[in-house]
Amino acid sequence: MNIVYMGTPEIAAVILKALHTAGHHIIAAVTQQDKPKGRGNQVQFSPVKELALSLDIPVYQPRRAREPEFIEVLKELNPEVIVVAAFGQILPKGILELPKYGCINVHASLLPKYRGAAPIQWCIIEGEEKTGITIMHMDEGVDTGDMIRKQEITIAPKETFGSLHDKLAEAAGPLLLQSLSDIEAGRAERIKQKDEDSSYIKILDKSMGHIDFNQPARKIERLIRGLNPWPSAYTTLEGKMLKIWDADVIEENGEAFSGEGISGNPFLKDTLPGEASALKKDALLIKTAEGILAVKELQLEGKKRMTAENFLRGYDLKPKTLLQ
Repeated sequence: MNIVYMGTPEIAAVILKALHTAGHHIIAAVTQQDKPKGRGNQVQFSPVKELALSLDIPVYQPRRAREPEFIEVLKELNPEVIVVAAFGQILPKGILELPKYGCINVHASLLPKYRGAAPIQWCIIEGEEKTGITIMHMDEGVDTGDMIRKQEITIAPKETFGSLHDKLAEAAGPLLLQSLSDIEAGRAERIKQKDEDSSYIKILDKSMGHIDFNQPARKIERLIRGLNPWPSAYTTLEGKMLKIWDADVIEENGEAFSGEGISGNPFLKDTLPGEASALKKDALLIKTAEGILAVKELQLEGKKRMTAENFLRGYDLKPKTLLQ
């Protein structure tokens, strides 16, 4: 089929690659405008733009997809279908109704749960045991259109945003290809979503990575995994940002304390949430509202990412140092 592809981040690039490899004719790729990134504010292309250029696919970057000039461009391209994956803009009715087969969205959750942006991160943060990919017909709502196919993915106990992203990206391509075959053959399903089972999620920003140790350790541990590698969970240690990349949870009343040299230590009953101590050589222990967060991998501002054991060898951590 003649396809116009709309997407921006890495997961969208993986899906674009699957479409191209399968032999579909991608007549254009549409992505968000270039943005400056990093300390040098150097302009960087989106993953979709980088891939499209390497494949000699024409690239369009409208400021807003609803601009009349861009809609005219789409009319001239005359795609049979528009495929959308994490594009980052809501499409107007004029675009949704333009292609012969409509607009098809690849969404990284099991709809109707986790409609909106950043579903991969949020399903980890919220403690879900499974998620998946949904291929759907688009309408004017936010991820509200009729579904075509779904595929479930189990969320592993130590799953991070990065590892789950890769699993979902790998699953999305084949599922989309099956759906496009069904659409072209006229047998694609239209499964209505149950709005009463829906949930919407907000866009992530860096500030939500600031750890509140007045929360339970299990909730904080999920936040750490859900924001790894971006935007990352962090606290401050003696005025410097301390990113936390990996941590375990130690229940205060469970058997996890036995044999670890922690049980009975005053750290358990006299420590306030956010206070840290080096009672184990391989973990930085932080008291929370419920349980202990045993940090295994971290990164102090200006330093490289390292194990807690290596960090504690070179850092003189005072007992009950307060992290904020």
